[in-house]
Amino acid sequence: MEIEMKIRGLMVDPSTNMPIVLLKDPAGETLLPIWVGLYEANAIALEVEKSQAPRPLTHDLLKNLINGLNARVQRVVVTELKNDTFYAVIWMEQDGETISLDARPSDALALALRADCPIFVDEEVLHAAKILPNPAEQASSQDVRRWLEGLNDEDLGRYKM
Repeated sequence: MEIEMKIRGLMVDPSTNMPIVLLKDPAGETLLPIWVGLYEANAIALEVEKSQAPRPLTHDLLKNLINGLNARVQRVVVTELKNDTFYAVIWMEQDGETISLDARPSDALALALRADCPIFVDEEVLHAAKILPNPAEQASSQDVRRWLEGLNDEDLGRYKM
């Protein structure tokens, strides 16, 4: 089963200084942090803030290419968590045919924002994300997760590069 999620915000992981995209279900009961690269975080932040880059970024180019081919992004789905790596699929429609593309979640999320399409996370990913494979890292990972889950709306400011 897939759970619809929204991008709730971008922030920096206090222990690694890496950007995190926070996905939250509309009911506000589930929070999924996905660590992303700086470039992808910047692309997401620009779209969240409705800022324009002076020239099209890669995700803008991808959206323009999809539109130019008379296709439409229907949805993106974070489908899997394997070896601490998230996987995603971009679902598109072209001439009545459904097309799926493997993608990094950060790229899929940046495209979803530009295409104004829904974002989903497979329920199994939400369950797997709560399991920490390395007991030596468990305390610090759980502490970060509790800290992230305890944030309120005022804490979730805009991501600054």
